Amino acid sequence: MVKRQFPNPTELLALMQFKKPELNGKKRRLDSALTIYDLRDIAKRRTPKAAFDYTDGSAEGELSLTRARQAFEDIEFHPSILRDVSSVDTTTQILGGTSAMPFGIAPTGFTRLMQTEGEIAGAGAAAAAGIPFTLSTLGTSSIESVKAANPNGRNWFQLYVMRQREISYGLVERAAAAGFDTLMFTVDTPVAGARLRDKRNGFSIPPQLTVGTIINAIPRPWWWFDFLTTPPLEFASLASTGGTVGELLDSAMDPSIDYDDLEIIRDMWPGKIVIKGVQNVEDSRKLADLGVDGILLSNHGGRQLDRAPIPFHLLPEVAREVGNDVEVMVDTGIMNGADIVASMALGAKFTLIGRAYLYGLMSGGRAGVDRTIQILSDQIIRTMKLLEVNSIDELGPQHVTQLQRLSPRMMPGFEAPTAKAPVRASKAAVAPTVAAAAKTVAAKTVAAKAPARKPAASTATKPATRKPAASK
Repeated sequence: MVKRQFPNPTELLALMQFKKPELNGKKRRLDSALTIYDLRDIAKRRTPKAAFDYTDGSAEGELSLTRARQAFEDIEFHPSILRDVSSVDTTTQILGGTSAMPFGIAPTGFTRLMQTEGEIAGAGAAAAAGIPFTLSTLGTSSIESVKAANPNGRNWFQLYVMRQREISYGLVERAAAAGFDTLMFTVDTPVAGARLRDKRNGFSIPPQLTVGTIINAIPRPWWWFDFLTTPPLEFASLASTGGTVGELLDSAMDPSIDYDDLEIIRDMWPGKIVIKGVQNVEDSRKLADLGVDGILLSNHGGRQLDRAPIPFHLLPEVAREVGNDVEVMVDTGIMNGADIVASMALGAKFTLIGRAYLYGLMSGGRAGVDRTIQILSDQIIRTMKLLEVNSIDELGPQHVTQLQRLSPRMMPGFEAPTAKAPVRASKAAVAPTVAAAAKTVAAKTVAAKAPARKPAASTATKPATRKPAASK
């Protein structure tokens, strides 16, 4: 029989620790986010639909983005055992410098539209974390202001070769003068992709008020307060070139750029150069032969060609083919630190995050970007410890199998690890297989018992006639 007693107040107090309430609403909100998807949910609540969908959406049916995220989920890790992983080293060398984590912040356009702190918040958070920050040609903060926000850190600049080449040349010169150490030459935007969410939302810069936008804005007064009380949105690095936002956006996409343009920019740029938007092995080889410093496997976050190749699936073969000659990086679809660990294991030298950064920005400005970096960093460290590796350099193909809808995806040059024990299938899956096997055995038994037939008199066979099916 259970022995009972009166509760002892002292013992109860020791067992029941009341959590101190957090009075800072932003901190409480961000602390509740445990994953990047949590930050996405917060961002969606706090941001007008048109601005959120510009970030969250991609091209046409959004298959490229969906598949890229699914590819990261369809992996299997292979951990080691009995290794001391009391501490792990997440630093990595990329493009001649050090990054405290194996990821940096990708270039994003219209960033202050998502939250008024924009690129300054991103650059400041990157500086604090010791990771690179990349400014877009279509950024809403200037080259010089980003340098001021991240004076001692690593700043990279993403370049669109515009129809007016002199504008692009001027940006290259300014980025070099400001001490940016890497240039990303973008090659996947001959024209803009069909971003249907933006069209359906009537998205424009500056935002145009309609009955729908006003209704959507009512529960989000803080966004409109920020928008109306801060400097107007503009492509800050292009402000001095003249032209409306729409004209500048249109001029950023030029279907005529070619390898001659790449050669001109390479001659102008004193630092490292990375080709952003590479999507096949053949182009990777050609760029390696040309001597570029790096290539970024990317389909522009799914925002250009829908049904484009999945960068994460391209990674193993590209790394095998050119990884000794150029530094291979990957983006698109990264939502978890485990995605980054898997990429590094399969040959990437570095990764970039875009939407994950913007979800944090929309959730809480600079503090939200800090939270994004913290979430991913914690996930990377935890995944490395569970794999029992001590450093990024120890990660290799032996730690990851890519699965294609739960079937092993064979990688050229690598042998997928074999399972040590059979995987137990569900009863629902086993039942049809057992039934089919039983039928096969029964058929063989009947065939064995049946008397042998006499040979037919003629070898000619008459095709069987089928009765027409009744119409429905």
